[in-house]
Amino acid sequence: MLDLTFNENLLRHVSANLEQFNRKPFDRKSHAGSELKQAAVAVTLVALQGAPDTSGILTDDGVRGDAAMILTRRSARLRKHAGQWALPGGQMEAGERPEDTVLRELEEEVGLALDADRIIGRLDDYDTRSGFTIKPVVVWGGSDFSLTANPDEVASIHLIPLAEFMRADAPILETIPESDNPVLLMPVGETCIAAPTAAIIYQFREVAMLGKNRRVAHFEQPYFAWH
Repeated sequence: MLDLTFNENLLRHVSANLEQFNRKPFDRKSHAGSELKQAAVAVTLVALQGAPDTSGILTDDGVRGDAAMILTRRSARLRKHAGQWALPGGQMEAGERPEDTVLRELEEEVGLALDADRIIGRLDDYDTRSGFTIKPVVVWGGSDFSLTANPDEVASIHLIPLAEFMRADAPILETIPESDNPVLLMPVGETCIAAPTAAIIYQFREVAMLGKNRRVAHFEQPYFAWH
């Protein structure tokens, strides 16, 4: 069983697996004529201590280790993807690298200010049906922190134990009539997170935690996330 304790051993484990991973960037040749906007999201690892109340999303198994990931529920006032699960992040500004974007967005969305040395690595780019190429950046958030939701963008902040993403019933694959590819879902408590967020979390699990060379770009998003 993996040790999910938030400590230097976990940092070395995740860093080594990401360093060995042959990341696949956005292939512009396979998207001829597209005008996908570039965005970046933060897969942020933190210690569960000091977390907001997570009793509503923990399973009966409890917390096996104190390492967790920051997720949010998007504000209901947002024009796109209102109320959906999300990783902190947003559209890249001119001249920004993905690493710059996620550090800026972490501070803007959840009040977590971090230096560039907290960047651990990258996962594959993921193209969305709503017109973005998402660049996931893995970040070491630490154990001494406080989080404050920006009400213009974030309805709530959740620290999900990494143990939840290692569940034997994950991922869940569903078919939809609009696509030949299966929709990927990650169960959390009694609910599910959908792709694209779920696809990024699943690749983090497979690559950073289990050391596998797993691709996720082919997994579909539910129809409600297409716009």
